[in-house]
Amino acid sequence: MTQAGVYGQRLGRGLHVRDAPVLVTRSLRSAALAVTEVRNDAPVPKFSGSLPAEDAYLVSLKIRDYPDCECWENGRFVTKANVRAGATYLYDLKRDPRYVIDKPFHSLFFYLPRSALNDIATQPGASRVEELNYSPGVGHDDEVVRHIGATLLAGFRRPDEPNQLFVDHMLLAFTAHVGLTYGGLKPVVEPGRGGLAPWQVKRACERLDSDLSGGLMLQQIAAELGLSVSHFSRAFRISTGLPPHQWLLRQRVEAAKQMMAVRGLPLSEIAISAGFANQSHFTRVFSQMVGVSPGAWRRETSGGPATEA
Repeated sequence: MTQAGVYGQRLGRGLHVRDAPVLVTRSLRSAALAVTEVRNDAPVPKFSGSLPAEDAYLVSLKIRDYPDCECWENGRFVTKANVRAGATYLYDLKRDPRYVIDKPFHSLFFYLPRSALNDIATQPGASRVEELNYSPGVGHDDEVVRHIGATLLAGFRRPDEPNQLFVDHMLLAFTAHVGLTYGGLKPVVEPGRGGLAPWQVKRACERLDSDLSGGLMLQQIAAELGLSVSHFSRAFRISTGLPPHQWLLRQRVEAAKQMMAVRGLPLSEIAISAGFANQSHFTRVFSQMVGVSPGAWRRETSGGPATEA
């Protein structure tokens, strides 16, 4: 099946990199959202390849400085400028964006179809996004994109750990931010009772709790409740105080605590049973949420030695 969308290996080929790891969500009705990491520490000098023309944008967070970057659109030279690590750049895929690759580079590229922006804009009172406001080759100091990018980059470093709920949440938050910041999308005013109905909270929590691995997509849960993904995500947070992926992490920790009451059960086995990628992932999340390591917590609560392996 041919991939639709400029992300992953399709993007990597255009930028002349062999390995282009990607995280994807299909939680919006109309299109996939994706983020791809591209890096080349020793490129062969050449133009980047022409990317497929789509009604979509690439939003790039630069991880590494790139001096004297020569940018082109529609076959014409646009500008030459120093690109700084931490800056955000926007590219319209309808305009054949290209640049001269002649130095090492490292970036995250978010693939953002216009249809996804318009899905976000379907909230009451929101207007459709016509075009994103940007100048070719001009970077933006965008703290939100830097934060989201840093969080996702950590996920690329530990590819077994990010679950689908986490990826859905981060890419939906990114899409909403871009629509608000560069597309003129008006923020949605939450109603006074903006949470879920009690039966919806119960059903959503049951569905999340049924798969501690986080393999469910937000779209599946939202559809069962008759809600859009963005509405469900906001309402769930209002009702529970946490976004779905954070609520699930808390449930994993609580499940692990119950299992640690069983003497002799190895922490490595508890980690997998509670939905964590491995023992290291379990230890890091548990320590952040509880304040002590799983082994220390078990010793404190049981009054005896813990099995660490």
